[in-house]
Amino acid sequence: MTGPAAVLDIVRDAPLDPPLGGPLSFQLPDGLVATAPVEAAGGRRDDARLLVAWRRDGRLVDTTFAELTRFLDPGDVLLVNTSATVPAAVPTTDGRLLHVSGELPGRLWIVELRRPCGAGSQPHAEAGAGETVPLPGGAAARLLAPFPASHEGGTRLWTALLELPDPVLSYLARFGHPIRYGCGDEQWPIDAYQTVFSAQPGSAEMPSAGRAFTPELVARLVGAGILFAPLTLHTGVSSPERGEPPYPERYRVPRTTAELVNSAGAYGHRIVAVGTTATRAIETVADERGVVHPGSGWTDLVITPERGVRAVDGIVTGWHEPEASHLQLLEAVAGRGLLERTYGHALEQGYRWHEFGDLNLILP
Repeated sequence: MTGPAAVLDIVRDAPLDPPLGGPLSFQLPDGLVATAPVEAAGGRRDDARLLVAWRRDGRLVDTTFAELTRFLDPGDVLLVNTSATVPAAVPTTDGRLLHVSGELPGRLWIVELRRPCGAGSQPHAEAGAGETVPLPGGAAARLLAPFPASHEGGTRLWTALLELPDPVLSYLARFGHPIRYGCGDEQWPIDAYQTVFSAQPGSAEMPSAGRAFTPELVARLVGAGILFAPLTLHTGVSSPERGEPPYPERYRVPRTTAELVNSAGAYGHRIVAVGTTATRAIETVADERGVVHPGSGWTDLVITPERGVRAVDGIVTGWHEPEASHLQLLEAVAGRGLLERTYGHALEQGYRWHEFGDLNLILP
């Protein structure tokens, strides 16, 4: 086998669930990174490509996201994250960039200092505990301690006190812009980082699995008997460290969503999470029997193949970085063999990665 898929060493007739290993490792060519939204070229969001994969037999189907209705049945439930993206990247007045990641108890915030690079940024700007970082508008961020406190090695995230002239969301709306990684030349407006489900501001980065939904597609899905169950998980900043687990994030699963998921599951309908964020939120409140309870707060749940999933049957997801912790979550849903097949196929067929990229639907 030649081409990008060869780096996975995939055996096409391998068992679907070989023994567990570490997170999936592969080489991602630069040309497969989507740097612009599909609508920038005149397309619709649901023109994004979709690879559908079935765990039961390993079958793969290439299609577009606009055809999602074909693969769901009446009574199936789509769990959607209603968190809206905030313009969480603030230029400091001393030439650095501050990413505001998430709120902590006691009016403290998780922040990351980075080095500007084109329209994006690079990691690990110099910083130290006790430092006051100057921000526009006479504001400042006072770095208190590394986050988490037990972190060893180079400090990436900090617990900080934000001294702002306005409420945080108002301040970010005035001075911030969407978080963007790498050194690209273009900065897209905040609307490009919202989904049709965005309602409660709070995510440092877009819950991108929901990006390809359009109002028209949602209407078709509802007309076909597909049910939507809202929940909220406010995302923090991504990790550049391979294998680094996700940090605690704020979530809310309302009673109506818990009841809908439990009822649909009892009647044999599939529960499909739109994104790893929706999966993390619903699995946080699912007990060992798979019964979902309403809840809110902070979740530090890390979903691995060993832990498995209890409430979710399938997932809509983007394509993740090599060895990312999210791949462990996907392995819990798909199994190792199917995950390798889907990623090998996506690399071979030129699917696009990152928040403006293509999608994968994994079904039982």
